[in-house]
Amino acid sequence: MGTETIGSVDEAVRARPGAALRPYVAWYSGYRQRGIAPAVHRGLPSPYLTFILTLDEPLVIAGHPDPAQPPGTYATLLGGLHTAPAMITHQGAQSGVQVAVHPLAARALFGLPAGELAGIDLPAEDVLGRLAPRLRDRLQEAPGWPERFALLDEALLDGALLRAAGPHGQVPPEVAWAWRALLRSGGGVPVAELARETGWSTRHLLERFRRETGLTPKAAARVIRFDRARRLLAAGSPPPLLAELAAGCGYFDQAHLAREFRALAGASPSAWLAAEGPEEGKFRNVQGGADGAGAE
Repeated sequence: MGTETIGSVDEAVRARPGAALRPYVAWYSGYRQRGIAPAVHRGLPSPYLTFILTLDEPLVIAGHPDPAQPPGTYATLLGGLHTAPAMITHQGAQSGVQVAVHPLAARALFGLPAGELAGIDLPAEDVLGRLAPRLRDRLQEAPGWPERFALLDEALLDGALLRAAGPHGQVPPEVAWAWRALLRSGGGVPVAELARETGWSTRHLLERFRRETGLTPKAAARVIRFDRARRLLAAGSPPPLLAELAAGCGYFDQAHLAREFRALAGASPSAWLAAEGPEEGKFRNVQGGADGAGAE
């Protein structure tokens, strides 16, 4: 949960969606902070689309994964998979609900393949229309986190059921199998093996996989491997040795792990942990509240 002291608020709540939504959504994260020091947070690459509905202050993104996208403020946000960090700022207060969406659920929940969101951040109303601000209004009126999560269950499931009857197309089963194989293996299945198992050529798999997820199979494997490594790094007390972490997460060696952190997080593992590690509630932010592994 969270803690509160005089003049400050520090809440972070994480929950799984209702059973009917779990094929679409990995988890919900609710966060509210007041009276804390202004900070910059890295929104890291992960295997989930980002759907955020703020409760009070807008979300301020000083730098997007795509450097060509200008900074902006967002009452609601929908972001695709990416391979570079977003730089998120606050001036001592932030609050909202983040929904971690499986990329293969983008057609059902948002009416488009996740590839159309790759590497970009949008106001959610650009995709969902008035549904996004109406849902935000309802979340603001709800008395607490359980009620907010129940509202999300209802609204997202209604949307998925509605779009299931629409002309949005289906995710090819070959792509779904390849994505799940990468998740199960922690990014360890070679692309050639994925293609062989699907019966597709490597080129055809690359094209269809990127359209549905926003990443190539190789890039997806990098993001999945990195996401596992950074979660294990943050969860350890004390943190694991980097050489052991590298070996356990499928990197060639510690130097390979460090290179991938710099590429995907914009910082070395030790620098990232020092800046945003779990001590003093540092993980109470828009990328997951009380941080932990997401559901598959």
